[in-house]
Amino acid sequence: MWFKNLQLYRLDKEWSLPAGELEEKLALRPLLPCSAMSSESRGWVSPRGDEQLVYGVEKHLMLALGTEQKLLPSSVVADAVKQRAAEYEKEKGFKAGRKQLRDFKDIVSAELLPRAFSRRNVTRAWIDPAAQRIVVDSSSPTRAEQVIEQLRDTLGELSVSLPQTEISPGQRLTEWLSARTAPGHFDLGEECELTGTDAAKSVVRYLRHSLDADQIRRHLEEGLKASRLALTWNGRLGLVVNDKQQIKRLKFLEMDEADEGSGSVDAEREFEAEFLLMAGQCGPMIDELLKAFS
Repeated sequence: MWFKNLQLYRLDKEWSLPAGELEEKLALRPLLPCSAMSSESRGWVSPRGDEQLVYGVEKHLMLALGTEQKLLPSSVVADAVKQRAAEYEKEKGFKAGRKQLRDFKDIVSAELLPRAFSRRNVTRAWIDPAAQRIVVDSSSPTRAEQVIEQLRDTLGELSVSLPQTEISPGQRLTEWLSARTAPGHFDLGEECELTGTDAAKSVVRYLRHSLDADQIRRHLEEGLKASRLALTWNGRLGLVVNDKQQIKRLKFLEMDEADEGSGSVDAEREFEAEFLLMAGQCGPMIDELLKAFS
């Protein structure tokens, strides 16, 4: 359940919808299987795998968007189109044109779609009313936007915006790397990515490497900017922040991974404990990070 990649959204209006009412609204838009002629379906599912669509604890809310996609390999479609094109050429005496090939592709896709395999994925979102924030657990901005759009459609309205900063996040990361120190409870980790500002957009990456190295300082003096930077927060959280204010590879450093899923506690209590731990640690960390950026 622990979120790994955080896409941050600011609630422009105070969140006032209780968990019970939110549950009722989500229940009207559940995830349904793809129909025979549709390639994708979206809807709400339980964030912890039961029948409850909204999980709430201490004013924090969690929900999950499920997506089902039909898998239709492009190679299979291409082979079928080639076969249709060969039959067309044999019948007509000349090769099919581009428009005809596009038509063949549409026809073949429609014929194969009902027999295609389906794949499901789940994207969780954490609503923090006190901080006026929605956090989506996804490494893909597109998928995170799908969650926000689906929630907006479900509720009828939802005004959110990306966090705004006075100075670009990339410039802040570059300043911290150049100074070899991070503000507040943050410390530099052992990873960074430097990007050139020239037309070539050259990229230099350092992994498992001390960020105090003189070579990194020379890159910065040459004009490269930090686009990714590994940090630790308060000795408890490890994370990578990029120049788009996205948090990647979030990890609770004190968590004993060997105990995860051990079955020593029931699933409901384990889920609640992890959610409270994540909210209690990630909330202050996000607040401090956004304050440092702005």
